[in-house]
Amino acid sequence: MNMTGNEKNKYEKYKRIYRMFSAILVVAAESLLYWKVWFDYYNERTMNPFAQKGNFVMLLLYVFLLVVFINFYGGVKIGYEKTTSMVFSQGLAVICANIFVYLIIVLLTRGFPDFLPFAVLTLTDIVGIGIFMFILNRIYRTLFPARTLLMIYEDYESNARLLARKMETRDDKYKIGEFIRGDEPMEVLQEKIRNSEGVVLCEVHSKRRNKIIKYCYGACIRVYVTPNISDIILRGSENLHFFDTPLLLARNSGLSIEQKLIKRCMDLVISSLGIILASPFMLFTAIAIKLYDRGPVFFRQARVTNGGKIFYITKFRSMIVDAEKDGRVIPATERDPRITPVGRVIRATRLDELPQLFDIFVGNMSIVGPRPERVEHVEKYTQEIPEFAYRLKVKGGLTGYAQIYGKYNTTAYDKLKLDLMYIENYSILLDIRLILLTIKIMFTRESTEGFTEEKSAEMRNAGK
Repeated sequence: MNMTGNEKNKYEKYKRIYRMFSAILVVAAESLLYWKVWFDYYNERTMNPFAQKGNFVMLLLYVFLLVVFINFYGGVKIGYEKTTSMVFSQGLAVICANIFVYLIIVLLTRGFPDFLPFAVLTLTDIVGIGIFMFILNRIYRTLFPARTLLMIYEDYESNARLLARKMETRDDKYKIGEFIRGDEPMEVLQEKIRNSEGVVLCEVHSKRRNKIIKYCYGACIRVYVTPNISDIILRGSENLHFFDTPLLLARNSGLSIEQKLIKRCMDLVISSLGIILASPFMLFTAIAIKLYDRGPVFFRQARVTNGGKIFYITKFRSMIVDAEKDGRVIPATERDPRITPVGRVIRATRLDELPQLFDIFVGNMSIVGPRPERVEHVEKYTQEIPEFAYRLKVKGGLTGYAQIYGKYNTTAYDKLKLDLMYIENYSILLDIRLILLTIKIMFTRESTEGFTEEKSAEMRNAGK
């Protein structure tokens, strides 16, 4: 028998305690391993070996870096992330922390001490994390089983069913127990809500949605809501306290002048370093493409960016020559025969995106921002969703909110909402976080899934 929302909420504090305890345990275990490596291999090799306080500072520095990177990559989100995702995130966090600390040791020793102990430490951490996270996640799922949720929808049952299928891919967290229309009498909805462990509101009209949210708030029942565009805009608004009546200010102007200046400086620095570091990979990729079919190395295509400006994006060619020779828009599908063998490799490894570093350097793009769409797609999407133009308030980016949290085949409306979340909550720290998360997403297959054949055909026909 399912617990009600109130009964389930009583256990929330124990979830948080379990997560906190697990995080402390993981960080402590990794820090102790580092302490042994530092004390046994590196302390005596510094110019002036540390005494007790110096060793303690090195340990605290490692703990700080580890916590920062774990926080960035979400390495101990037990109950939120899948075990494989947490192990991957933890592995990235450990690698980053170990590299940073090794560079500090290089400065302390004024040389390049043997990296093998750090390599062994990293490998030991990753293997241990895998075992540890598997055990911790299994215990969590046993103690805190999935919630049975009530799905409330109004006009589009198909959208509610699609959302339910997405949520049930995490069957360790969510189980949709029942579907009900939001225009049912409020008394009927309240009874259903009281007997549920949570509520999902999928595209419910604002008047009825407000009533349901207020009822759930009073009854201490959690609510999952698919936001509309105005919800996202208000999330980025500023609180004003000039009067005794609360006011929210939504500036609706995109980035401020100082934010644009800092962002441009960051783009110049990162793209310059990226071009230098990636040049061997770009050279190898260019040679491989040329040797395969003797065709052009680069592929240029008109894209739309800030304010509707059109520029030509540059990528390594991953498809056959003249893949769209008749001028029609033909989006890539999951098993597209037009993609060459070399193209499949560079798409999977994101090497095809590297030439865009030059687009960033000259100012056509930014490192972080909404993905610049094709002209045809912008025209099509704007006809269907007039608000799609809102994402043009900032410069298009190589990576971004929608690229990280969405997929290649995410719907235009969902991409718009993700991009608006970025624009309305913009900060330099958010840019840094998204850049670091890009390292993780580069190795995630789901983010590069192509469109289905049906979706590709639909978009192709619209582009005629």
